[in-house]
Order: sequence, then C-alpha cells, then structure tokens
Amino acid sequence: MKKLKKLVIAAGLILSMSAFTANHYTEAATTTHKVQSGETYWKIAVKYGIPVKTLMKSNNTNSSYLLAGQNLIIPSSTISAADKDLMARLVRAEAVGEPYAGKVAVATVILNRVSSPNFPNSIRSVIYQISNGHYAFTPVQNGQINQPADAASKRAVNEALAFRGQGSGSLFFYNPKTAVSQWIFSREVTVTIGNHRFAK
Repeated sequence: MKKLKKLVIAAGLILSMSAFTANHYTEAATTTHKVQSGETYWKIAVKYGIPVKTLMKSNNTNSSYLLAGQNLIIPSSTISAADKDLMARLVRAEAVGEPYAGKVAVATVILNRVSSPNFPNSIRSVIYQISNGHYAFTPVQNGQINQPADAASKRAVNEALAFRGQGSGSLFFYNPKTAVSQWIFSREVTVTIGNHRFAK
C-alpha cells in the first residue's frame, strides 16, 4: 500500500511538472494579442513598446486594417524592462514640466543615438556616456536619474519605441535659454517642443 501511495504521488508530481513546463513553453514561445474594437496597430504597438513597423511585419501585412477579434503575433521587444525603466527615469528628469510630446521626443533622441554610428550602441551606454569629461545628460551627473519614473514618462518611452525608425532623426535637445555650449546652436533644429529645441 505504501509503495502504491508513493507511485501515485510520484506520478502526480511528474504530471504537474509536465503541465507547468508545457504551459511555460507555450507562453514563452508565442505572445498574441486579441484585437479589441477601436484598436489600431499604433495603439497596440504603444501598449507593448514595440515599433509599429515590426508589429506589422511580424503579422505579414502592409495594411493598417484590423478586425475586432483578430489575433496578432506580438514580437519580443528588443529593449529590456530595465532599459525601458532607465529611459523613463531619464525622460522624467529631463522633461519634467514639459509637454507630453516633449517627453516622447527626449526618449526618441536616446533611441536615435543608439541607432547612430556616432554614439554608443546600447541604451545604457548612451545614457551614461561621458564626453570631454562630462556626462551627456545632466540628470546622470546630478543624480536625478535615480528618481522613479512617472506614468507619463513610461508611456512616452513606449510611444517612442512604437515610433522608432520614423521621424526627423533628432540626436540632441537643449533649452536655448539655459544652454551654455555655443556648439549646440550650430546644429540643425528639427522641432521645438515646450522649452526644448531638438536638433541633429
């Protein structure tokens, strides 16, 4: 009888482990999203923090048309949760009090720098870059980057990720009222949002 109980317990454990492994594998292998009424590729891309172009390519479409109830494949993000958080903390520190569009633009500058051959090729390296003995971003120097990100900054990062690969290619931003470097004024201005000028 004891042997039978041990056998039943062992079989139960094996089945439980198999079920867990199968479920874990399925969830890790494929992420899908069921389209709700009113959703667009843009809204879904922002929700998951992935480029719209990548989302459409993963679903083999050039059409922006979606049907409610349709299942979309959500590709894995190439940006880690830690990098998203780091970006959001920098956005909060750099763009506090700025319009939401300005927050998105600051996050876009970080991504554009990662893509540019003239800057480091990772988010962390771009944010912590030291050039001519100074950090590229003031909040890294003064410690403001260590403050938690707010919801608007987190959303701005996801929106910048969704927009990635589009736009005017801004690599810099500055406040013309407080900027001390004359060099920055020589850069081509792409857009002005709030107190910040964005340039390339």
